[in-house]
Amino acid sequence: MRIDRLVIVTDAWEPQINGVVNTLRNTKIELERMGIEVRMITPQGFKTMPLPTYPEIKIALVRTRTIRGLIEGIKPDALHIATEGPLGWAARAAAIKNNWPYTTAYHTRFPEYFSSRTRIPASWIYPLIRFFHRSSSAIFVPTPKMIKFLEGKQLVNLKLWTRGVDHSIFKVRVNQPKSEEPIFIFVGRVSLEKNIEAFLELDLPGKKIVVGDGPSMTSLSASYPGTCFLGYKTHSEIAALLNQADVFVFPSRTDTFGLVMVEAMACGLPVAAFPVEGPIDVIGDSGAGVLDEDLGRACIRALKIPKHLPVERAHDFTWEKATKQFYECLTPIEYSRD
Repeated sequence: MRIDRLVIVTDAWEPQINGVVNTLRNTKIELERMGIEVRMITPQGFKTMPLPTYPEIKIALVRTRTIRGLIEGIKPDALHIATEGPLGWAARAAAIKNNWPYTTAYHTRFPEYFSSRTRIPASWIYPLIRFFHRSSSAIFVPTPKMIKFLEGKQLVNLKLWTRGVDHSIFKVRVNQPKSEEPIFIFVGRVSLEKNIEAFLELDLPGKKIVVGDGPSMTSLSASYPGTCFLGYKTHSEIAALLNQADVFVFPSRTDTFGLVMVEAMACGLPVAAFPVEGPIDVIGDSGAGVLDEDLGRACIRALKIPKHLPVERAHDFTWEKATKQFYECLTPIEYSRD
């Protein structure tokens, strides 16, 4: 059965700025290029409240019957539930009540994030994650290493859904001005779970730059006055900054993928990161970066990597390829003829 109309339910959507939103937006664009009608159910249009510890993120206050009515009105050929937030739980309940098959995705290591903020062990949260995903016909996961990790947490029906990069924006720019001293750059949410202090504490030659905003911005910029904190930038501005830098530093230990690494590589930047899920699969054995438990040593070694290696690795990641993986794992809804 061909899927011509798809509903995606997500608690993460514009104007939020994060990897989940970026992934879903680009996937929607590619699906529509394939001729698929994509209908989004997002917090937009609902009463919302600030997410505790993340006031800039608004979560929807909804009832299951409201979401069920929206989906019934659209009558999609397939249903994808992208997040484990209030909208996701409501859509899950509606799907189970109506016997609609649906797929889910594991975008965020929520147990680890929650633990970093509350000190509640992540192991206490994984039973809830298993419960949320257990009726899903397929759980989309961004890397093979993360699939193995989740298998160890007793999740099943795991399918690979990789990520892409917009190569029309993130690319090597010729004649870009370069500094005489090395520039080490991080791009992403400025928050506790990104482990940015592991980068800021390093004794590195040259200059450190942090691009992005978030709940830790005020405290980190005050604690590390020697680092240049630039705040939020557009994709085009980020691409220009990446072209001026020498090494992309990715200190996170909890990201499921780390799309910013691919964007940096597309601009010719080698990556320095810890050898954990995300960087292991993104960098692989390409030589496009250095993975080391000593992040400072990784940064220095990455300075010696020629630009063509990260660029070549980045070309393995396209939204067209990623979206085909997504589409092929969707489960059609077969409606009763009554």
